[in-house]
Amino acid sequence: MESRPVKMRGKVVDSVAEIKVLMKHPMETGTRRDDAGAVIPAEFIEQVTCEHNGNVVLTAEWGTSVSKNPYFAFKVKSAKSGDTVKVGWTDNLGNSSEGEIVLK
Repeated sequence: MESRPVKMRGKVVDSVAEIKVLMKHPMETGTRRDDAGAVIPAEFIEQVTCEHNGNVVLTAEWGTSVSKNPYFAFKVKSAKSGDTVKVGWTDNLGNSSEGEIVLK
């Protein structure tokens, strides 16, 4: 599988970090067909996990209704400069990727 890095940005304001995440993924539903008429197999992110300094702060279960290359944002309370935030995903085929940032 090609590398699909998770791109992240984060900013702390008044001890609340806003994290913005972009995940490169085709998010195929399994119902579309290619130009030859063959069904494109399903490939979608099933689980997203977000950690702040090693503690899970958000877990999401996704399905086929999420768009290609999904973007999402979330906030973390009690954050400060130097904290780490890690986001990872796993898809229905067992592929996974993650990204990590240090807050400024």
